[in-house]
Amino acid sequence: MGPVIDARQLSHEYPDGTTAIRNITLTIEEGERVAVIGANGSGKSTLQLALGGLIDTSTGTVEYFEETTDAEDVRDRLGVLLQDPDDYLFNTTVREDLEYGPAQLGMPRQAAARRIERLADRLGLSDLLDRAPFRLSGGEKQRAAVASVLTFDPDVLLLDEPLGAVDDRYRERILELMTAHEGTVVLFTPSPDLVPEVADRVILVGQNGSAVADGPVREILTDGSLLRDHGLRPPTTVQLFDGILDADAVPLTVSEARKYLSREMR
Repeated sequence: MGPVIDARQLSHEYPDGTTAIRNITLTIEEGERVAVIGANGSGKSTLQLALGGLIDTSTGTVEYFEETTDAEDVRDRLGVLLQDPDDYLFNTTVREDLEYGPAQLGMPRQAAARRIERLADRLGLSDLLDRAPFRLSGGEKQRAAVASVLTFDPDVLLLDEPLGAVDDRYRERILELMTAHEGTVVLFTPSPDLVPEVADRVILVGQNGSAVADGPVREILTDGSLLRDHGLRPPTTVQLFDGILDADAVPLTVSEARKYLSREMR
């Protein structure tokens, strides 16, 4: 096992002069579950575009799988979900959108069809496959976009707010697909509450677009001062148990909190 993404000194300035990310260096190892968190406007989405090879940054380099700095050489190994699902849904039907990625990468049609069928069933898309994407609701579009990234089973998932407008029925299913993915998952989100369900490492991007912290989930998410200094609140359960339990015992998720309270009430 080794790094799947090795980014060095990434900075990016848009044509209007806005600096989105500043001097970010990070390494993502094979099989890691990483959450990149930051307030809205901190540059998370720009960082995702840079790591996914979808923009040429102003400075810095990104190496993929210790073999190339050209993302196009490994495009079939990178699954990039942008924040806006409409960026993925451009064909006549949802089915055609889900078939597009596997077809471009030369996946056998029968294998692609089986995978699409499984994902459609899991994400509640089976009855929507022959519908025009523009006729979907916001949540349906989000689920279809998630499915489109998963159809070719990439080695690395770079997911920008994958839950979007998804309701609770499918939120858990998408989380299960993310955690079951056998490769590497990098989640970009402004929500610390979501992080413990997906990741074991957190990279915090500050409001000036630089990486201000990188460490284990518990270490970062229980540091209320650090998060608030950069425009975020700790997870809800951390706020509830703050001052009651030590940081190493604070529940990070509702499930952990429920188990703790169940033990205490016996």
